[in-house]
Amino acid sequence: MTAMIERPEFTAGPVSGDFEELLRIVEELETPDGHKAEVVRGKIVVSPWWEPRHLRAMRALRRQLEPHAPEGHDVDVAPVLFAFPESGRAFGPDLHVADETAFEAKGRHADGTALSLVAELTSESSKDVDWLDKLDTYGRVVPVYLVLDMQAQEISAFWDPSPKGYRSRTNVPFGRPLHVPAPFDFELDTSGFVTPPEAETEAENGEAGVDQ
Repeated sequence: MTAMIERPEFTAGPVSGDFEELLRIVEELETPDGHKAEVVRGKIVVSPWWEPRHLRAMRALRRQLEPHAPEGHDVDVAPVLFAFPESGRAFGPDLHVADETAFEAKGRHADGTALSLVAELTSESSKDVDWLDKLDTYGRVVPVYLVLDMQAQEISAFWDPSPKGYRSRTNVPFGRPLHVPAPFDFELDTSGFVTPPEAETEAENGEAGVDQ
């Protein structure tokens, strides 16, 4: 029997309208297990939450961030939707660090201004959104944005947000330490993010393995 890995595909829904209406629809949407719905560029986009072969990197990142998170902030990979009304966007980051009080409000989304850090792990279909739309939106509000480029095998850190986006950036290949800026201020070990070449090749071919 052949076990298949579903390729991550972004599907732009036909629904369009003002942001508040799109956000209401997203909150009420019944997405398939393992998928998330976001508001991107005036459309509702449904995509897989993350790829199984990236779970190791996500766990390693979460473990290292937890001791350095600001007081009262939670580090999680739960499917939480954060709204950015001024940008007309609503994203579900792969990993988020946010003020716990943000989850006490009514409704099914949290305020994007509660975030102190977000991290996205790129896939072939999502990397344009991660590098363009999300970079622009996070860069106006979120103190630190980490992009784990799983195809290039490198990590970028953006910080110092402004109305025109992040003012500072650095990047290193997986395996070299990365300084995560304030309010975290520590050296991140990225060796656990490396994906074996064979895993990437199998994913590209759409196969996880074969059992006889």
